[in-house]
Amino acid sequence: MSNTFGHYLRVTTFGESHGAVVGAVIDGFPPNIELTEEDIQIQLDRRRPGQSSITTQRGEADIVKIVSGIDNGRTLGTPIAMIVENRDQRPGDYANANIIPRPSHADYTYLMKYGIGASSGGGRASARETVGRVAAGAAAEIFLREKYGVDIVAFVSSVGNINAPAINGTDISAITRNIVDQNLVRCHDQQSAALMEDLINQVRADGDSIGGIITCVCRNIPAGWGEPVFGKLEAVLAQAMMSIPAAKGFEIGSGFASATMRGSEHNDVFVRRDGNSEQTLATKTNNSGGIQGGISNGEPIIFRVAFKPTATIGKEQITADYQGNDVTLKPGGRHDPCVLPRAVPVVEAMAALVLADMALAQNLGLSPSHAADFKVSEHCENPEQ
Repeated sequence: MSNTFGHYLRVTTFGESHGAVVGAVIDGFPPNIELTEEDIQIQLDRRRPGQSSITTQRGEADIVKIVSGIDNGRTLGTPIAMIVENRDQRPGDYANANIIPRPSHADYTYLMKYGIGASSGGGRASARETVGRVAAGAAAEIFLREKYGVDIVAFVSSVGNINAPAINGTDISAITRNIVDQNLVRCHDQQSAALMEDLINQVRADGDSIGGIITCVCRNIPAGWGEPVFGKLEAVLAQAMMSIPAAKGFEIGSGFASATMRGSEHNDVFVRRDGNSEQTLATKTNNSGGIQGGISNGEPIIFRVAFKPTATIGKEQITADYQGNDVTLKPGGRHDPCVLPRAVPVVEAMAALVLADMALAQNLGLSPSHAADFKVSEHCENPEQ
């Protein structure tokens, strides 16, 4: 099982949905960066369950504790370990999971792969695992903001068939997390948010669930980040986003719409960049989504992630048990009718982890594919040092 993400900034998450704790270990984090538990807690509060009427009512405070790698509020360059206790556990809600694989969950596939599965809550396949991602991503954001001025904001752009207005160049620079958090859905457009909230409440009342799309904007990314050919920036972002529970689609820039366009429409022509930036060129449009040839071009990186409806619903379902017998699965557990509001900080976290890893790779002048070839003896007069 692969529980570690990244090459230079390596993050390992651990813990099960109804185990004692969940958390993360960050290895390779730069030293002397100011970082506190309060910095991490801000994003965990946005991810935690029970925060509003349209999220799961599991009552977890998700209080983070940093147990290594920090001294007097600054990073040491040593592994940073963070834990969050699971306090509101109800294993009894999942008694049927031992005999009936839940539709569209990972119960069956984990059992087929490992020959054993967590007895409750989906174990590592649960969205509870993303606590560690968000904690690590919050730390990565601090590094990116302090060293490069990078700013990351994600927001819900659609729920079901309700779509918020498309963002343009002006909107991109104006959207902030404060604006996004003004409504329960975390949509950047308040009118659309009201319609989305009504739809989610209707779906919840029906005992059902619904999916949607999250858009993420990463600003102030220097040109030059990305490691072609297999470590292209958009490829690693896609991997990161598709590793999030319930994610089913990824597109960057013009995305699938580019398939209907002509080159003369899609090409991002260059213009002189205004201001005092070290970069001479900008692009008139941003169909590339801030990445060309797998490398950042200095424009905002814009991508979208599609999330499926939550698999656990309040309706009874006719399915089969592990012996193949027809059974009626009765609902149990506490789950989100729509994962999107709580997935927003998860998307931001994974984007931060990717960008921080790329920043470190660029700073070292080495691509991840060459990291294994780096030998101390080639860069030090005394190999024993």
